[in-house]
Amino acid sequence: MKKIKLLLVDDEKAFLDTITKRLEKRELDVSAVYSGKEALAEIEKNKAVEVIVLDVKMPEMDGIQTLIELKRKAPLVEVVMLTGHATVETAIDGMKLGAFDYLMKPCDIEVLIGKVKGAAAKKREHEEKITEARIKEITERRV
Repeated sequence: MKKIKLLLVDDEKAFLDTITKRLEKRELDVSAVYSGKEALAEIEKNKAVEVIVLDVKMPEMDGIQTLIELKRKAPLVEVVMLTGHATVETAIDGMKLGAFDYLMKPCDIEVLIGKVKGAAAKKREHEEKITEARIKEITERRV
């Protein structure tokens, strides 16, 4: 099975550096950026990203604004919201806007990996269904 392509988005450099190293040791293909704007640029140039772990509280463009734009640009990419300032309202907003799930910082690395694997599986399943539908459409046209 191919490695999960993961993008981490958080403005806290020390946290991002640490979590990147921990996830890479667990056979994930990890990229990291420090802002919502950088995440949007990364998703434009790197179409292989399957899952984004996105911090809610960031300067300039917060996680909710970033989620909205990410879903507009790459609707199949799954997003796990991550925050140290969790509120039920923010969690509900994120889920309504298409986030796969929501975790509070600090989160257990195994729980995070479980969420990332679940999100990647969901994305791959969606892509598979789209491919099957396209194949069916093409083969039905030939008949």
